[in-house]
Amino acid sequence: MIIAEWKPIAEVVARLKGHRKILVAGCATCVAECAAGGEREVESLAPLLRMALAQQGCAAEVVTATLERQCEPEFIETLFPKMEGVDAVVSIACGIGIQTLGDRFDPVPVYPGVNTTSLAVREQPGVWAVRCEACGNCVLGETFGLCPVARCAKSLLNGPCGGTRENGKCEVNPDVDCIWLKIYERAMARGKLEALLGVQPTRNWSNSRHGGQKVMIREDLRA
Repeated sequence: MIIAEWKPIAEVVARLKGHRKILVAGCATCVAECAAGGEREVESLAPLLRMALAQQGCAAEVVTATLERQCEPEFIETLFPKMEGVDAVVSIACGIGIQTLGDRFDPVPVYPGVNTTSLAVREQPGVWAVRCEACGNCVLGETFGLCPVARCAKSLLNGPCGGTRENGKCEVNPDVDCIWLKIYERAMARGKLEALLGVQPTRNWSNSRHGGQKVMIREDLRA
């Protein structure tokens, strides 16, 4: 899921000065799971913004709404009744939701209330770890379901690097498991160590986060 965390209140408030009616919009999907942008967080953030703005002599009406998903246009349409008179929106969805909301309600400014950080999994309550870099060239089939791009400090496709600590941790971050050791252990457990003898070819990074916006088109799904 997509992980985000709140921006400092002061940073958000600085954007809101001069606005008279503000909508705080949450998303009940990924950011709700990581306790950054669901209904509970919306109802917590709204009074904080009211108080912070009032303390700076910029009292504003703050209303709230939480969509099922801010990244899907059909859900955003349900927000129109709440937008009456609103001259600024604080979205605490991920960066995709914020941009989708901004496109739909332009020219009303939509400000981020969170920093979107990663694609991660919840390992335990309160702990999320990155599992995917959305690099556009998945190698999980070759690495026994463990991603070296996201989970190796050097994103090595042919590992390990030789710096694995004796306790199995990464030489860069001693708190993180060496993912290539994990890949090795999983391969050995499945009796497929020979699968790691091959050399992964040079990666095509043009489909990663470089070179401008990434777009995927499925012609079979287009209207």
